Amino acid sequence: MTTEGSRPTDRLGDRLGELVGQRLRRWSRNRAADLAREEAEPPRVDVRLVTDSTAYLPEDLVTEHRIEVVPLHVVVAGREHVEGRDITAAQVAAALNEYTIVTTSRPSPAVFAEVYSRLAAEGATHVVSVHLSSQMSGTYEAATLAAAEASVPVVAIDSETIGMAMGFAVIAGAERASRGGGLESVLAAVNSRLGPSSVTFYVHTLEHLRRGGRIGAASALLGSALAIKPILSVRDGRIVPVEKVRTSARAIARLVALAVEQAEASGVAVDIAVHHLDSADRAEAVATQLRERVRGARSVLVLELGAVVGAHVGPGTVAVAVSPRPGDVLEPQDAGVDPL
Repeated sequence: MTTEGSRPTDRLGDRLGELVGQRLRRWSRNRAADLAREEAEPPRVDVRLVTDSTAYLPEDLVTEHRIEVVPLHVVVAGREHVEGRDITAAQVAAALNEYTIVTTSRPSPAVFAEVYSRLAAEGATHVVSVHLSSQMSGTYEAATLAAAEASVPVVAIDSETIGMAMGFAVIAGAERASRGGGLESVLAAVNSRLGPSSVTFYVHTLEHLRRGGRIGAASALLGSALAIKPILSVRDGRIVPVEKVRTSARAIARLVALAVEQAEASGVAVDIAVHHLDSADRAEAVATQLRERVRGARSVLVLELGAVVGAHVGPGTVAVAVSPRPGDVLEPQDAGVDPL
């Protein structure tokens, strides 16, 4: 004879209740632990870098650092081309030498909008978009218009420069992002390289800059253009005259000397790029001298200018971009760099 409290069905119910209670308590503990981890770990951050084709970044660095490059357009004899895709710098140089009309145009805001949307779909939480000087192109304006409508925060930056003076800053931002840097950290990395950077260049003639309306303050040199070889610089986003000499050889020598002065004055290690259009031998000679003379040069790249900038400066141009590396203090033994 069994009592009321010892029925088998009651014992089974008690056991089931106990099991359910254990599982609820276990779930509650696990959920509490998950919430604690979520509070302790910052939200995922994936900052992506965007620039335009006038940075003239080497393709391997673009791939390595997941940098998105938006191309500008070149119009040769009325036919539009996309820089880096269906026209080369050599073709532009040939057209200019034949006095063919060459013009350039910016990407549309819609192109930037598509890029920002795609990066967001790939998981980007923020985008930093760095572009050539707004004094030279409407590219920055187009990026800004697209940024206002993007689904993730986009910060557009007017680099106030061009070429690898901009490109080295973009790489620095991408490197910081790859190490988990947040938006403010990436912006700081980019701006720390843009601020002290410099671009100095020699052009064989001012005529191409005059035609493109990019000559700015250097227009004062036009009256004696046939008698001098100008050395120019990009300052505050504008092309300005630096010096004028009588021969190409003296101009190149002075270009090297100015680059050495700029590098040494920074007090830190630097990255250097020698750009050229249809002047590879001169560019290599300049790079060789800079490798020998610049103490603490971490890299010296030789890169041909693309179609867009080439259309404005013309064949024979040689430019040197010097990008100081904040925090990379020179050691007494620093004495140059091996060729890349």
